[in-house]
Amino acid sequence: MIKDIVAAGAAAVATLGVCAAQNDFSNVEIETTKVTDGIYMLEGAGGNIGLSVGADGAFVIDDQFAPLSDKIMAAIAKVTAEPVEFVLNTHWHFDHTGGNEHFGKSGAHIVAHDNVRKRLKEGMKGGDGLPDVGPAPADALPVITFSKTISFHWNGQHIHVWHPQKAHTDGDAIIFFKDANVVHMGDIFFNGGYPFVDLRSGGDLNGYIAAHASVLGKIDDATKIIPGHGPLADKADLQRTTDMLKEVRARIQALIDEGMDADAAVAADPLSDLNDDWGQGFINGERMIRSAHASLSAK
Repeated sequence: MIKDIVAAGAAAVATLGVCAAQNDFSNVEIETTKVTDGIYMLEGAGGNIGLSVGADGAFVIDDQFAPLSDKIMAAIAKVTAEPVEFVLNTHWHFDHTGGNEHFGKSGAHIVAHDNVRKRLKEGMKGGDGLPDVGPAPADALPVITFSKTISFHWNGQHIHVWHPQKAHTDGDAIIFFKDANVVHMGDIFFNGGYPFVDLRSGGDLNGYIAAHASVLGKIDDATKIIPGHGPLADKADLQRTTDMLKEVRARIQALIDEGMDADAAVAADPLSDLNDDWGQGFINGERMIRSAHASLSAK
């Protein structure tokens, strides 16, 4: 089972580690998009950043890779003179938490689900082709954690945060700016591609789809959605992705019911008609098949 999980996409953790350690980030520019009054999306390398600005101070969602911290801070300074007071991590992956140490040392309060602090503090043992992930430094650790929900009343916004059970990881957070009608979904939403369901970190395909359903039940056609990766989205984009994932699940479950193992499922190529639209990103068709097979076969 572990080998299937690794083949399915847990190698993404290793890939991101190599990227953080070896890539030259000097040419990466931070692009800022206004989502609505007082709320922005920042893109660079790694997960999309959410930003709320106002008199209370900057509220940041995720912080990409460590080498980009100064550029991210400079981009924030272009839209607000107030300091960063909170950084909320949507999950533990270091293309979303790499800047924690920098922001923590700068005085920001880092917030995350309980399991994010646990994974960052303890690191993760490697094996099966994956490297060890060492413990994060103290300044990178969340100082405020929650188990199910937490709310902020900040910059004139009611910011509701909840933890879906086992979706992208076991420490995900979804953030809903209720007054502004904006949602940040972290890597529970890859807009325009197959998702990375990190089984090694407690992720689950059924939980991933259920998390989509929970968001769809709370939003309307005017809601703006910041995905973990991909362009700014709306409810229709999320619904299309959800429909695709339900179709993927049905097709892979049918092969499992026929007794096919992961290799046989890949050979059957059940996603061939979906791959042109959904398999051109980080997770290709084979990885999606293996990820879905491993998740649906887990007991």
